[in-house]
Amino acid sequence: MAIEPARDAHDANGGTLADVIDRVLDKGLVINADIMVSVVGVELLGIKIRAALASFETAARYGLEFPSGTAVETPAWDDAKVSRDYCPQCEKRVTVAELMGEGCPWCGWVSAKAKAQETISE
Repeated sequence: MAIEPARDAHDANGGTLADVIDRVLDKGLVINADIMVSVVGVELLGIKIRAALASFETAARYGLEFPSGTAVETPAWDDAKVSRDYCPQCEKRVTVAELMGEGCPWCGWVSAKAKAQETISE
């Protein structure tokens, strides 16, 4: 039985370069390689490569550390620390607190939790 690759619901129309870059930055990409050159069992050269490519948001989510001397206390970094999720209706990224507490500001979708809070307050 062969396993066929399947497209994600977000990629129903095919992927463009922008879609690929968005996916890599959203999920992150880590390269970890150890290269050793040896002759007759004696290691002559050893190279360790560690590289990560991710958006600030993904880096904040997984706790990636930046090299010393890198200024990470920027407004973009602070904004990236805020948890976000996709709206189930319009699929735009919204802060989880806003999505669950009030609803989506883009399309007006309201979560069951927000609906329950509205009925309690009335």
